[in-house]
Amino acid sequence: MGQKKFLYLSRRDVADVDVPMKEIVATLETVFREKGEGALEMPPKPGLHPRPDASIRAMLAYIPSMDAAGVKWISGYGRNYIAGLPNINGLIILNDTETGLPKVVMDCTWVTAKRTGAATAVAAKHLARRDSSSLGIVACGALGRTNLEALALSFKLERVRAFDVDPARAKAFADEVGERHGVEVQPVKHLRQAVEGMDIVVTSGPIVSEPRPPIDPAWMQAGSFGCALDFDAMFQPGAFAAADLLATDDLQQLDYFRGTGYFRETPEVKLDLGRLVASGRRRRRRREHRTMAILLGIGALDVAVGSLIYERARSLEIGTELPF
Repeated sequence: MGQKKFLYLSRRDVADVDVPMKEIVATLETVFREKGEGALEMPPKPGLHPRPDASIRAMLAYIPSMDAAGVKWISGYGRNYIAGLPNINGLIILNDTETGLPKVVMDCTWVTAKRTGAATAVAAKHLARRDSSSLGIVACGALGRTNLEALALSFKLERVRAFDVDPARAKAFADEVGERHGVEVQPVKHLRQAVEGMDIVVTSGPIVSEPRPPIDPAWMQAGSFGCALDFDAMFQPGAFAAADLLATDDLQQLDYFRGTGYFRETPEVKLDLGRLVASGRRRRRRREHRTMAILLGIGALDVAVGSLIYERARSLEIGTELPF
């Protein structure tokens, strides 16, 4: 038998493959629909907690339609910024479904950022007003950038307000992404300015075990859509309770996290985004309804985008083959 090898894709390799956001959004729409139809295998993501406000998690999924199976092993350390290190780090491993052998190992940073922005765009397509034209970005890191990128493909954004605990970071964000996406981006000094009067609000700060969420439900205007990518760290429980529609990307996973201490005061969520996409119906009944989504991040999205990266990397001959 010949020597067994797998493909290794570094952070630079994955970025060089550069699957377009439009393709990622379309792929995730399909993945959510198949999840809603019960076609995926995806257990809740277990986690380790070696330090305060830190976790290391395994996110597994099998997507039959893509013949894709794998895991993302990812760490989220909310205090890494103190040492000048990124919050999110990890790897994606995809396996050959015939033999079980690993076929690719890749850095997960680019995939995590892009699929998170794309997931918000899918949620917004089904929960936000179609004529939404303003966006509030809370936290101006990689997720702030990819959320703006994905939402700008789905909505005709006319103005964006950006808030970060570091004002210089918000200004750099505005200078960088405004011109790129052809939209006015205004850095604001106060969190409330990034929420009030916005059609869509996305929060992506650090996930913390003892949250003191600052976003008051009264700040969310009638007809708005709020998307929490940071668990219950930013939106007060009353903001979730005041929503006319509240959805999540995985009900089972949300229950799992309740059992580990998160979402203690968050109201019960009954609407699964996958089932909503699979139904083909918009659930927003009135223009003035406020809608929200709690997107926890699900392994199927990483496996799907990782599979796109792998196939394109092979065709472009990007990456390094390594022996077992």
